[in-house]
Amino acid sequence: MKEKKYRLNVAAIILSSAYPFECKVFIAKRNDMDDVWQFPQGGIDENENTKSAILRELEEEIGTKDVEFIATYPKWLKYDFPSKVAQKMYPYDGQSQKYFLLRLKANAKINLHTKHPEFDAYKFVDLKELFSIINHFKRPLYVKVIKYFQEKGYI
Repeated sequence: MKEKKYRLNVAAIILSSAYPFECKVFIAKRNDMDDVWQFPQGGIDENENTKSAILRELEEEIGTKDVEFIATYPKWLKYDFPSKVAQKMYPYDGQSQKYFLLRLKANAKINLHTKHPEFDAYKFVDLKELFSIINHFKRPLYVKVIKYFQEKGYI
């Protein structure tokens, strides 16, 4: 059996600027799939570290890098692409992700109309509401990471 190939990737769980007084997380709706909401994420370029990669991805995807780093999930998490996505992402079978917990700065401006838009809507939701909206193949990872940040007292 062929060994699976995973693309290195970073993902951001962004808390609203009202954190810690209010705990709402940012999710955005993909513009290339029907009603698929997710956290911002993206690949790591060659010679780029994870922190600079997440800042670059945020600027490319949501038009801002005005965030504060709160915590990092300690492990890389892997997932396999569903077959439809795998065709688009060839030669990769999935992604290995590093998750960051971030807080949006008070004066940050989100702009989804970037050079190569990936999202067409966004909202901040309560953690209770999050998993009724996220129902795709990344959900188990999201549950694991959110649970970790909750257990550590960050959210």
